[in-house]
Amino acid sequence: MSARVFSFDHFTGLHDQAKASPRLRQHLNIHASHAAPFQRLFIAFGLDSYVRPHRHHLVPKDETLVAVQGLLGLLGVLVFDNAGQIVQQFKLGTQSHAGPDVGPVVDMPAGTWHTVLALTPDAVLLEGKAGPFDPQGPREFAYWAPEEGTDEALVLLQQLRARFGHA
Repeated sequence: MSARVFSFDHFTGLHDQAKASPRLRQHLNIHASHAAPFQRLFIAFGLDSYVRPHRHHLVPKDETLVAVQGLLGLLGVLVFDNAGQIVQQFKLGTQSHAGPDVGPVVDMPAGTWHTVLALTPDAVLLEGKAGPFDPQGPREFAYWAPEEGTDEALVLLQQLRARFGHA
């Protein structure tokens, strides 16, 4: 297998796919298969993409999130306690957003309730975690967070975006 370079053109195409997706986000896997021992993928987010708060506890896996998209790409990352109260929040962005409240990498320990949301329309992150990945494996969504595709989910998304000063 030869080395691969991912250009910003890849992210433009990924954003076009995200805009056409019902979930308003799109993955681009870098790993060769679900069996790979290290899962790596780019994720493009639309502004109204709701990632239901979840954790990786039943199959414990740490997760590393890295901001990769150019000038505007900025994401919000929220960490919750077991009752759904926000205990940490981070802005995840590239160097163009450098500042005391923005970093390029968040390392999320296994078992941590969290979500990610786009704060700008061109947000892309690189996610890495241990494999293999079982698409039929258990999912652990927060019982206190609404399901994707509901009106309640959109209300929560707007409330979470407002915490970062984005309506």
